[in-house]
Amino acid sequence: MVKLTFPDGSVNEFNDGVTGLEVAQSISEGLARATLAIKFNDKVIDATLPLTEDGTIQILTFKDPEGVEVFRHSSAHLLAHAIKRLYPDAKPTIGPVVEQGFYYDFDNLSISDKDFEAIEAEMKKIVKEALPVERIDFATKEEALEQFITNPYKEEMINDIPEGWSAYKQGDFMDLCRGPHVPNTKVIKAFKLLKLAGAYWKGNAENKQLTRIYGISFSDKKELKEYLTRLEEAEKRDHRKIGKELDFFSFHKEAPGMPFFHDKGSYILDTLADFMRKKMYERGYEMNKTPMILNKDLWLQSGHWDHYKENMYFTKVDDVDFAIKPMNCPGNILIFNNHRYSYRDLPIRAGEFGLVHRHELSGALSGLFRVRCFTQDDAHVFCTRDQIKDEINELIDFIDEVYQIFGFEYHIELSTRPEKAEGNDDLWELAENTLLNVLKESGKPYELNPGDGAFYGPKLDFHLKDAIGRTWQCGTIQLDFQMPEKFDLTYEGADGKKHRPVMLHRVIYGSFERFLGILVEEYAGKLPLWLNPNQVKILPIADRHIDFAKEVALRMKSEGVRVEIDERSETINKKVRDAQLQQFNYILVVGDKEMSDMSVTIRTRSGEVIGSKDVNEFIELVVDEKKRRK
Repeated sequence: MVKLTFPDGSVNEFNDGVTGLEVAQSISEGLARATLAIKFNDKVIDATLPLTEDGTIQILTFKDPEGVEVFRHSSAHLLAHAIKRLYPDAKPTIGPVVEQGFYYDFDNLSISDKDFEAIEAEMKKIVKEALPVERIDFATKEEALEQFITNPYKEEMINDIPEGWSAYKQGDFMDLCRGPHVPNTKVIKAFKLLKLAGAYWKGNAENKQLTRIYGISFSDKKELKEYLTRLEEAEKRDHRKIGKELDFFSFHKEAPGMPFFHDKGSYILDTLADFMRKKMYERGYEMNKTPMILNKDLWLQSGHWDHYKENMYFTKVDDVDFAIKPMNCPGNILIFNNHRYSYRDLPIRAGEFGLVHRHELSGALSGLFRVRCFTQDDAHVFCTRDQIKDEINELIDFIDEVYQIFGFEYHIELSTRPEKAEGNDDLWELAENTLLNVLKESGKPYELNPGDGAFYGPKLDFHLKDAIGRTWQCGTIQLDFQMPEKFDLTYEGADGKKHRPVMLHRVIYGSFERFLGILVEEYAGKLPLWLNPNQVKILPIADRHIDFAKEVALRMKSEGVRVEIDERSETINKKVRDAQLQQFNYILVVGDKEMSDMSVTIRTRSGEVIGSKDVNEFIELVVDEKKRRK
């Protein structure tokens, strides 16, 4: 007999060799039908594996994040199975779960999205066949290689695995995989193939390009329908489409992945910068500006050369190697080292809106969300160990204030030490425990994200939730004991001796460019007045009213209001409609009556007619709305 302890603390005995699926059946048939996998002694395994020892057990369904991951990875296998049936010469490579669904990469496969319907039909056929999903463990590497002798990608993967080769079989399809998987194909009832993309094997541009198919899956059709509805709404809000329509920015082949900001887009960026700069000054920040290219020796010293070189751009100056900065921290460290600080001077809060360049693969580029050059709203806080908690709390408060102004909800993730980290265990443990304690004392909810910290320290990541439920990672606070060691940073303590400061890296927007893209999608292009480059549009009814329109516009410009005049020989209805499509907050009609009593007739982009107001009264209204960031 085996004793199994359930999440509620209850303990039940079962026959030796009982499976998680059988345990679920003993509770209810409904739970058994919903079972995707189990967590046994904190390890996620197949629900069909026999249990031969005592332990803790949790039945995983689609309500559990681990259950969703198993479900969607099994969905990727379902896709690969259908592809092999329809295109026998295709070679499956890998099919992982991603944040929004799953994908599978194939070699020797040439299809278009017009083929999705037939592929989905074959997937549905496999689901109806209700094929049991069986785990196969190979005793030797040779045995595994023999099973995949016709697929060089699987052979390469097998040779990369030192031990523990396994596969999963469903009907006539077998795939190399460590699992776990759902018990039967019949549980995958709702799915949709979304798009095609090119991808290099192992993400290396020197390798062959593969065909990547993205998909999404849910446990029922209602959830799938809701997701596809959100996807349609997201397409309507696509910042690339809206940004082009509103003349905010463009991309050009002469600089792939590097946005060109037009006058209106530049206004938004400048407004965001002015707002953030003002907030930083209020909180005691200094503002720095560092060079864009820095000597190779600096990047070796910081560790970026070893950990980040594949994402950096390089050049030579006087036959010496230089790198275009991918991050701002080394430059600000040099500024700190240019002073002699005492404990009385700390904390030093040093901000920089620094332009950085990072080499992203062309297939990963996505509008303003993934670019090769961007400006970070960066800051680095140099403080004593005694000041760490207060400074982190100050940063959390700062981030909270900013996100509230933009109307964003958010959640926090604590990312811990990655596999390739620098520094000793004691400092890492101290850094992680410090962040953990601050979070616990703050009472803010958080999630743990193991192994995703920076190479020099753990971090808190802030994920924004937008109007249609998507999340975006923007803000971050990184606790760093390593860089001060590498650069021998010191300050004079109260004892007259040199001490090592601690360094906090932080951004709030993340990058101005990405944040602009998020805002455009959050507001569907209908930006609030204080951010909008299209604030007021004046529509003269006839040519004789143009001079009055110009006089009104001049008064507004003197008060800092963005205003344009539509002098075209079009009907007022056409001008109003065009101004609404351009998302002007206020649309002013001026004719004989307005000229005679120095007024404007006001309507909004939503079609609301406010009516007539005195010109000065309207200007005061707009200026006040801008100041209050309504």
